[in-house]
Amino acid sequence: MYFTPLLAGFLASAGLIIAIGSQNAFVLRQGLLQQKVGLVVVTCALGDILLILSGVAGIGALVREWPPLLQALRFGGATFLAVYGLMAAQRCWKGSSGLDPSASAEKTWQRVLLACLAFTFLNPHVYLDTMILLGSLSTGYAGGAQWVFAIGACLASVVWFTTLGFGSRLLLPLFRNPRAWRVLDGFVAVFMLTLALLLLLRPI
Repeated sequence: MYFTPLLAGFLASAGLIIAIGSQNAFVLRQGLLQQKVGLVVVTCALGDILLILSGVAGIGALVREWPPLLQALRFGGATFLAVYGLMAAQRCWKGSSGLDPSASAEKTWQRVLLACLAFTFLNPHVYLDTMILLGSLSTGYAGGAQWVFAIGACLASVVWFTTLGFGSRLLLPLFRNPRAWRVLDGFVAVFMLTLALLLLLRPI
């Protein structure tokens, strides 16, 4: 009876989360560096769960009706992404940071936590995807089935971030080559700066 909404919630959420995004790029890099991976995975997953449950509870409608909030997040998120993109560009140019996970300077858990929260909550599209879109899709199910849909969506987030964070170590043999790190940082730089530009040029 509840399998259909559970699967629907899982697939809908997975389709939104798995798409390449700034948060995923950050989780991948932390996983490759093997630094504070558990903290990163838990923070990102809990952030998504909070937003998904809020959307199903109907709070997404309030966000949709208050454009100034999304606009403030738009400019704040663009600034954060631009700064992070420039840092990645600097790492790519110098080619001296993060080449060896064991030798890379480890960030404090406070800095990692703040970065996770910024990637999660400063992106206005996350509110559109999780709170508004998933919240709207959940209304297609009545009663308890609506919350089963939410559980499926939350499970997708937990599975994805766990797989990405802890599974990225399988790529470590590739990233023992300094060029691989420079390519990754170059990709992250271009991706983050492009997202920042899009946030500024495309109104929400």
